[in-house]
Order: sequence, then C-alpha cells, then structure tokens
Amino acid sequence: MASSCKTQKMQGHPCFGGNHHKNGRMHLAVAPKCNIKCGYCTRRHDCANESRPGVTSKLLTPLEAIIRVREVMASPVTGPIIKVIGIAGPGDPLFNEETFETFRLVDAEFPHLIKCLSTNGLLLPEKMHLLEEIGLHSLTVTLNALDPRVGAKIYSHVYYNGVRYTGEEGAEILLRNQLEGIRQAADLGLTIKINTVLIPGVNDDQVPLISEKVKSLGAFVMNIMPLIPQADFAHVPPPSPERLDALRKSNEKTIGQFKHCRQCRADAVGLIGEELKLDAPA
Repeated sequence: MASSCKTQKMQGHPCFGGNHHKNGRMHLAVAPKCNIKCGYCTRRHDCANESRPGVTSKLLTPLEAIIRVREVMASPVTGPIIKVIGIAGPGDPLFNEETFETFRLVDAEFPHLIKCLSTNGLLLPEKMHLLEEIGLHSLTVTLNALDPRVGAKIYSHVYYNGVRYTGEEGAEILLRNQLEGIRQAADLGLTIKINTVLIPGVNDDQVPLISEKVKSLGAFVMNIMPLIPQADFAHVPPPSPERLDALRKSNEKTIGQFKHCRQCRADAVGLIGEELKLDAPA
C-alpha cells in the first residue's frame, strides 16, 4: 500500500515523472539565508521579470505562505492543478527554520499536497530527522562536482558549524555531507532528484561520475542544467542545446534524465513553463 501511495505521488509530481502539462507546483519563498556561495548564483528579490533560481518578488513569512496556499488552492483556476508545495529558496531551505514551520502549516491544512524541497545538501545529514517529521516526499540536491579541486572552482565559500571554509576544504565538507545526505534520504524512502549545473570548461568531466555515484546511492533522476552566465561565471558561455542534449542522452544510460526543467524562480506557481503571475501579498 505504501509503495502504491508513493507511485501515485511520483505520478503527480511534474519534476519526478508526473505529467507536467497537467500537474503544477507552488514554490514558497520563505528561506532567505544561504550557507554556501556558488559562483553561478545571484540571489535577488523584487525582480518580477527574471525566471531563474534565487529570484523572488517577495520573501514570505510562514504565515504569509499558508495564506497564499489557501488562496491558490481555493481558486478554480489554480486549485485543481497544484499538486506540489515546494521550498527552493531563495537561499538554502535547510538553513532556515521558516522552511520547517511552513511545511508543518501546509501539512496541517493540505496533507494531500506533495511536499518537496531543494537544497545544496550541506545540512542534509543533521536535518534528516526533521524531513522525516514533516513527511517530505521529494528531495532535490544540487551536486556539481565529486572532485574537491573542481568544487573549489565553483564554491567561493562554505559556512558550516559557525566556520567559514574556502577552497578545497570547503568543497570537501560540502561533498561529504551531500553524499551522506543522499544516502540517508534514500534509506528514508524519499524520491531524490540531483541537479547538476553544467559549467563548460569547469565540471564537464564530473557529470558522468556524478550520475554513477548518485545512482548507486539511490537517486531517482538527474537534471543536468545549463549554466546561466552571471556572477563569477558571467564570462563563461552556456553549453549549447546540442551539447546539453548529448550529455543527457549519454548519462541516461546510467540514470533517468529530467529534460523539461525551466530553472524555476523561488516563487514559481503553476505549470512548468507556464508560470502564473500572482500579486505579491501586502
């Protein structure tokens, strides 16, 4: 029965094999703080015309978030299509207590909605008990390198247990926690997606190694995302669609590939690629 329930939930999640033409998701931007600095990330608020991770029109408190969920679920337009409540930033959800408070509020009123979270994975091992407590179903972990030397080129710093780490040391701490967290999440029965940002000339050779490793740890699907040139990598051209497609096809032999990602905002609502514009709460 549990297996049947999990299958039904997977079929309802547009990022984990569900019908993304019928099933939508709602991201709640309640997690402002981040504990690592990715070279490709620029986190901004009040930016309604951009569609990329780290962007939100307004940060929400948990109480504002549950009010927004009530409004969306009560609407005859949005209510029938929303199957997933996700928290993906604009910082790292596990680094913000508001994440767990929000999920508890959602679960109390809308227990049928799939709870989904996206994280850099640094705090996964120590927060796993909370993810179990809130009944998380789907977990996305962004993992960009297995070699700390490569990771050091991507992450300028990692803030962990009150200490700021840089270079290979920081990248190694991040990687160790990511892999252990993915293993624990798989043991817990979570459905796991791995996001990997393809940065040409930096982590190309890491992608097949990542796909093999995460598959062995229990990940369900992989999402190879093209670099959005900005911040430290503003000078790096993004991979061509042909290069991206070839890499996905090659790694599909190892693990399933998610191919309709639109690198959503932290406050995205609706069907993937067909975002709904909602007025920001006062």
